[in-house]
Amino acid sequence: MTAFDFRPTPDAPDDDPHLWLENVEGDQALTWAAGQSARTLRQFGGTRFDRDRDALKAIFDCPEKIPFIARRGQHLHNFWQDAQNPRGLWRRTTLADYLTGDPRWEVLLDLDALAANDAMDWVWGGASIEPERRERAIVRLSHGGSDAVVHREFDMVSLSFVADGFYLAEAKGGIDWLDPDTLLLFSALGDGMATRCGYARTVRVWKRGADPLDAPVIFETGSESVSVSGYLDRTAESERVWFIETPGAHEKIGRIGDRSGPKIEVDLPKNARWSVFGDWLVVRPRMPWTVEGATHAADTLIGISLSSFLAGERNFVSLFEPGDRSALQSFSWNDGKLIIAYLVNLLPRFDVLSPGPQQWTRRALDCVSSEGTVHVWSLDPGVHETNGEVLVSAQDPITPPTLFLLDLNATPPLDHPIVLKRSRETFDASGLTITRHEAVSTDGEVVPYTQIGPADGSGDAPVHLTAYGGFGISLLPSYNSSLGKLWLERGGTCVVANIRGGGEFGSRWHEAGRREGKRLSHDDFAAVAADLVRRGVTQPRRIAAQGGSNGGLLIANMLTRYPERFGALLCTMPLTDMRRYTKLLAGASWTGEYGDPDKPQDWTLLRQISAYHAASPGQPYPPILLATTTRDDRVHPGHARKMAAKLQALGYPAYFYELSAGGHGHGKDNRERAAFIALGNNFLRGAIGWNADCVGQRSAPQQR
Repeated sequence: MTAFDFRPTPDAPDDDPHLWLENVEGDQALTWAAGQSARTLRQFGGTRFDRDRDALKAIFDCPEKIPFIARRGQHLHNFWQDAQNPRGLWRRTTLADYLTGDPRWEVLLDLDALAANDAMDWVWGGASIEPERRERAIVRLSHGGSDAVVHREFDMVSLSFVADGFYLAEAKGGIDWLDPDTLLLFSALGDGMATRCGYARTVRVWKRGADPLDAPVIFETGSESVSVSGYLDRTAESERVWFIETPGAHEKIGRIGDRSGPKIEVDLPKNARWSVFGDWLVVRPRMPWTVEGATHAADTLIGISLSSFLAGERNFVSLFEPGDRSALQSFSWNDGKLIIAYLVNLLPRFDVLSPGPQQWTRRALDCVSSEGTVHVWSLDPGVHETNGEVLVSAQDPITPPTLFLLDLNATPPLDHPIVLKRSRETFDASGLTITRHEAVSTDGEVVPYTQIGPADGSGDAPVHLTAYGGFGISLLPSYNSSLGKLWLERGGTCVVANIRGGGEFGSRWHEAGRREGKRLSHDDFAAVAADLVRRGVTQPRRIAAQGGSNGGLLIANMLTRYPERFGALLCTMPLTDMRRYTKLLAGASWTGEYGDPDKPQDWTLLRQISAYHAASPGQPYPPILLATTTRDDRVHPGHARKMAAKLQALGYPAYFYELSAGGHGHGKDNRERAAFIALGNNFLRGAIGWNADCVGQRSAPQQR
């Protein structure tokens, strides 16, 4: 069964008149979606939409945007899309060339030419280069942007696909190179090889020339787990293969073995995050962890020798202690050093730690900006190849990104990173200010938010408000060319809310917005909207809110729970039917975040946030646009389809738009992405009565 087969489940509610819209590629459902999309384009298309789409496409296609890179051996690799190459080019250059103003790029694969030759709607999914000889790669190609991909072997010398090479038909999962002729395969392809979430249930050893479906299974889990994967740890002195099982959301089990299978299960809490380099292990427990009489608090980072740990020792070294408003965000290895990234009251901080037998040494990366939004990552994606060189990206909502190169091993220590590339300004930010504020939620929790806009507010500002609030993901304000061009440059205000469910303040913040806390996470967002009115920034009818995926669930709940606080809502790739979400594509993998609707006690919680069930007649719902893509095989497009159909049947101003491609995103190329974003913003601006044709122009609000 492919990701897009439709088979009605026997326990489907028989009182859902829109169940047929779950048939992703059924003729009736596709005809309905096409008609709805055409209606939406007629309503919100036209000259203004065309102009906005073209302006965004020009930004996305700009030759001066930063080409982000990853080094493999002597080459820097990049995937590039522009007006001449809408599907994109996989290409490479050298660091010396990249440092020049006009690098010479060698094209490895022209995806537009490949799509035309194959008559396939290919979207780039990345590539895994064999790390020993670097003569071959496994290229991942997606039909229309779905998570399921086709794997094909590519010759890096002749720049062509290997006729009799490794080939894997479309499925969710991946591979890792064991040697030039052997792959670890963790794929949902094959009978009985998928979990109920649609991901890989087994790890197999795939030899060159063999049928992948006949590859021997060396590890497997039950179908109730989310997924499994495996990789060869090249930082070890001898061959060490890791087998990773994800039993549920926010859980991980690691096993060590070799190409014959796992031998040892690593005795760590399932809810912990951890990482290994050579003989060093670092662990971040999600909950307090008591071991050998010592209790390690949630979100602390602790380290130990891996061999000592496997021998039974538990004398961890404390590496990071969280605070009420400080939280670890990530940790990664580079050349045997551990880079930790953390936030202190939402401001970025970075330290480099070097492990030792007696103690770890620490050095703060003071040369990295402590303002705005900053990311640090290794130039070499293969951790065994890292040599101390890292990339740094720094930006804020009105300052475009700059990409730096920093050498952690420089002698003497490098005081200033080397500027590699600067992105040009894509909108006029003159007169804009960035301010931080706090709202008080329904239970008294203080919720921070960032406001970007004119300093001299009118009290009737057109506000674009967004948040995510889920899966422990931190949403930090960044340079958004689309909102900058279509909203800020024209006199509007943008707001990013850090609601519970995210990771901005660690596991505490995530836990508070998970499962039964999800309702509170939604309350947080409504509280920010109310605070903007309380502070005199705007009025409810002028607030346009947008969210996608888990953020789409948020927006759908603003419609049903807090309609009076918003003027318009844009709901993309959303979850809306929380009764059936576990039966739709990857939904079953998220029960750890939301709960299991098949358990009566969980459904009691979920029905409170199931917007599809909560929608009822006679309510003051603002206009809403629900948007998705046919090829989204992560969040089922049926969520958006059914919600729009029900709202329309109830007589509400609900609109629907569906792209045929794009996966869990906004389109397969820059034109589609530009059109998707322009359409959504044109809808929002019109619904709140804002005529934003001219920079700085604010029209009088219109009554709905």
